[in-house]
Amino acid sequence: MIPPRARTWGRIGQTPVVRVRGRSSGRVSMAGMTCYKPGERSRLIYAIREYRGRKDEPKGFGWRDFRDLIVRARTQLGGPIVLVWDNLRLHLTAGMRAFIETNAEWLTVFHLPAYAPDLNPQEGVWSLVKREIGNLAAADLTQITRAVKRRLKRIQYRPELVDGCLATTGLTLES
Repeated sequence: MIPPRARTWGRIGQTPVVRVRGRSSGRVSMAGMTCYKPGERSRLIYAIREYRGRKDEPKGFGWRDFRDLIVRARTQLGGPIVLVWDNLRLHLTAGMRAFIETNAEWLTVFHLPAYAPDLNPQEGVWSLVKREIGNLAAADLTQITRAVKRRLKRIQYRPELVDGCLATTGLTLES
């Protein structure tokens, strides 16, 4: 991740400068699901991947990683899943479509319109994560990953935050 920009304060006439050490080779990728069921607490299920610029290391998530995340969600939630997805290219690959067709008895998928981040509650979760690490001057990629994991863990244990992410979309849970 490139150090994100965030607001800060400083003395009048003196621009605050934060020096970031280390090489900028690497990134932290996140994939997640906000899970809602009427009458039960909201859940957040996620996966994180570090990319350090090594030759045989994947840069981000592949369709198999998304498949594994869905299978993990089904195991944790213990029932059928209705998945509402944005139109990320990896969500539309042949391997993912085959997986969805094979598991149609417990997996139903709906796609959001082409560009609709305001309808995706997961975007609210990413916003909450980025807000906290906005002024982090990390020495290395591991420190960023730790900060992201810590923030996601805090959100997991506060279902009202996950509920708030759904409320900001204007969507409701109805059968």
